Amino acid sequence: MSDRIFGGFGLLLAVFYIWAASTIKDSFMVDVVGPRAFPYIVGTILGLCSLYFIIRPDDEPDWPHMREFAEIFFAAAVMFAYCVALPEFGFLISTVFATAYLTWRLGTLPLWSLLTGVLTSAGIYIVFHLILGLHLAEGPLGF
Repeated sequence: MSDRIFGGFGLLLAVFYIWAASTIKDSFMVDVVGPRAFPYIVGTILGLCSLYFIIRPDDEPDWPHMREFAEIFFAAAVMFAYCVALPEFGFLISTVFATAYLTWRLGTLPLWSLLTGVLTSAGIYIVFHLILGLHLAEGPLGF
């Protein structure tokens, strides 16, 4: 029963997501695909996966214990804090700490988690900002 409830919420979310994508206005510089194509694809995939949960639910789903729920809650809290910290501290600093925490909770040793955070942040910054020229949130240090 819980899989069907999960699938129902997913299907409602997919319908809302596709509707919200349909409200995206075209810019004066529109490419062949348009700005709504990717959200339509994401919404369609979400809807199909949700239908699978509704049509073929698991007989005995394994629910996580309270400790795993707490891990999920804290991971979501870190992502929320990341969104709040991004405009204040910038992309590089915020991404280092968010990535380090999340990889640490996935089982990496703390020092390796910090190294992973630094390398991930620097790698994304190099590719998206320096190579592709996309704007990322600037921190107090100007980068």
